[in-house]
Amino acid sequence: MNRELLEKFHQVAVSPRAQMDKYLAEGKKVVLTAPVYTPDELISSMGFVPMGAWGADIELNRSKEYFPAFLCSIVQSILELGMKDEYKGASALVVPSLCDTLKCLGENWKYAVKDIPFIPMTYPQNRKPDYGIKFTRAGYERVIRDLEKAGGTYDEEKLAQSCKIYNEHNAAMRKLDQVLAGHPEITAAERSDIFKSAFFMTKEEHTALVEQLIADLEKSEPADEKLPVLVSGILTDAPGLNSIFDEMNMHIVADDVAAQSRQYRTDVPEGKDPLTNLAQKFADMDNCSVLYNAEKPRIQWIVDTAKERGAKGVIVVLTKFCDPEEFDYVMIKRACEDADIPVALVEVDRQMKEFEQVRTNLETFRDILTI
Repeated sequence: MNRELLEKFHQVAVSPRAQMDKYLAEGKKVVLTAPVYTPDELISSMGFVPMGAWGADIELNRSKEYFPAFLCSIVQSILELGMKDEYKGASALVVPSLCDTLKCLGENWKYAVKDIPFIPMTYPQNRKPDYGIKFTRAGYERVIRDLEKAGGTYDEEKLAQSCKIYNEHNAAMRKLDQVLAGHPEITAAERSDIFKSAFFMTKEEHTALVEQLIADLEKSEPADEKLPVLVSGILTDAPGLNSIFDEMNMHIVADDVAAQSRQYRTDVPEGKDPLTNLAQKFADMDNCSVLYNAEKPRIQWIVDTAKERGAKGVIVVLTKFCDPEEFDYVMIKRACEDADIPVALVEVDRQMKEFEQVRTNLETFRDILTI
C-alpha cells in the first residue's frame, strides 16, 4: 500500500486553509461551496477553484449572534469560520437552498462576513418535470451573473469541458467506493480523508490521485476481514467518530453519506446545451434526504446496497438538529428491521469533544452483530 498517497489525502483533508493558500498563491481565485449540492462544474468552468465549505469541529461563539443553538452545527460552524476570517481571500460563497438552515446561512452571511459575497443557488423542490429543470437552469443563470461580478467569464464550451472533467471524477470515485469494499486495510479514517480531500482540490488533481490509489489497491492483497457495515448520514468526518469505527474493527463497505458517495452518483448527461445538461443532472439526482421524493427511494437503496455489499448492519450517523435526516431515520429503521438488517443510531455535531456515548452505542451494536 502506498502510504505516501494516503498521507497526501490526509494532509489535504486536515489542512484546507493551506490548500486554499496554495491556489491563491498560484494566482487562482477560490469560490466556497456550501453543502450539499452546488454547481461546481459551472464554477470551475468560469475560472474559479470550487472549495467545499462544510464547517469544522470547533466551538461555536460568534455565530450564536445570528443562529439559535438548536440549528445544525455544520451551518453554524461555516458562519463561525467566516467571521473568524478563516475563509479570507475567497471570491464568493455559493449556498444552495436545500434546507431551511442553509437559507438562513446565506442571509446571515451577508451581514456577518461582508468581504466575501454570498451567491444563492435556488433549487426547486419539484426538480424532475420540465418546469423544474427550467427553474434550475434559471438559478444557474443567476449564479453566472454573480460570478461574473467576481471576475469570472462564462463560456459554453468551457462548461461542457468542465462537465466532462467532473464526470470522470465521479466515475473514479464510484469505482473507488467499489474497490474499497474489498479492502478492509483502508481504515475509516483513511476513507474519510480520501473523500474529504476531494472538496479542497481541483478535480483533475484529485482524479489522478484516486486512480493511482485504485491501481495500487487492485494489485494488493486485501487484509483480514473486519466487521462489514454500511454508514449513512450527512457528515462523518469527525476524527473521534472514525477512530471508534477503527477501534471496533468495523469496515465501511458502503456509504450513504452526503459528504461522501452521494456526491458522485449522478453524472451530467450529454447534450447540445451544457447549462441545461447541468440542470438535468440535478433533476436526475435521487436517494438523498435533502432532495424531495414522495416515494423515498433512498430507504430501499440503503437496504439493497447493504445486502449487495454484505453489510452486517447499518449505522445512521445523525447530525443533531438536521430535520431531513431525522425525518428519514424512522423509515430507514423500519425498512432495515423488515429486511432483518440490524440498524444503529448515533448522534454527532461539530462541537463534540467527547465520543464516549457513541463508543458505548457502537460497542453494543458490534456485540449484537457478532453474536
